[in-house]
Amino acid sequence: MAKRLKIVADANIPFLKGVFEPYADVVYLPGGSIGPLVCKDADALIVRTRTRCNASLLSSSRVSFIATATIGTDHLDTGWLDSAGIGYANAPGCNAVGVMQYVLTSVALLLQRSGKSPVGLTLGVIGAGNTGERVARGASLAGFNVMRNDPPKAVYRSDIPYYSLEEVLQECDIVSCHLPLDDSTYSLASDWFFSKIKRGAIFVNASRGEVVDEVALKRHRNYLGGLILDVWRNEPDIDMELLESADIATPHIAGYSFEGKVNGSVACIRAIAHRFGILELYDYSPEVEAPAGIDLALPFGELTRRMLEVFPVHKLSEELKNSPESFEKMRNNYDYRHEFAVPDNIRIIE
Repeated sequence: MAKRLKIVADANIPFLKGVFEPYADVVYLPGGSIGPLVCKDADALIVRTRTRCNASLLSSSRVSFIATATIGTDHLDTGWLDSAGIGYANAPGCNAVGVMQYVLTSVALLLQRSGKSPVGLTLGVIGAGNTGERVARGASLAGFNVMRNDPPKAVYRSDIPYYSLEEVLQECDIVSCHLPLDDSTYSLASDWFFSKIKRGAIFVNASRGEVVDEVALKRHRNYLGGLILDVWRNEPDIDMELLESADIATPHIAGYSFEGKVNGSVACIRAIAHRFGILELYDYSPEVEAPAGIDLALPFGELTRRMLEVFPVHKLSEELKNSPESFEKMRNNYDYRHEFAVPDNIRIIE
């Protein structure tokens, strides 16, 4: 008799419980508690960024496949996994609309506080992939001028203008980072970066904390007109000085929309199903309600009001600032907001 499939899953990934149980034994644990012992006799993992998938975790296990409910894969040691013959899959684009919602809502709030509107302002996107391109298109619909920096794309795409990093930094009133974490992006936002950024610009990071040299950011903070941070180095033990100086500070939840989490979980479920031949789940899709619509071309005051109604980001920021030790608790217990529906030309999967 064939041994029953065993899956170890991060307990904080929603919409999983009950799906695999007819076909496998499933163990649910907090991501940071998934260790070598529980993985020893597991066949597959379903994880997010809190689980480092490397030789230390898996060298003594029989795990043959990992599905991560995230866009990024920097928590996966892909070189070692490849050498060990362990397959893996991520969920590209799963929470891109949620991140776009976070950036536009947060920027709109800061502009409202200063009595400004998007008219005449330029928003720069550093990294125009699945997420960054949605931010760019959403910002354009909301009335911003947009400049994109993405050297790999600039090589093969001629339908959209791309600019050098220095041009974006010097020209843009808002600079938003949407980069994967790798050797080329680690500490990209350095002293040089912040010395080139336009004085009074708003800086946003909703990608990975390690993209920013936080010491350099603190050194140049007074030259910025606004600071919006969702990701940090050393999470959950974040820099208290940086937390205090940020206008909007949140516990790594930019992509934590209901729809984004559904997308990430569905990607994992389908990937595991295809890998292990669970035919009934090949095209798994839960029944969920469509998100509420919002017209990004509304007058700016009304748009800001509507966006904050859907996602009161300032309240979440106040909560983190008042209780920074609750970073992980806030993240794990976050009440997933609904995205606002956007035009089809923003929903790009590359």
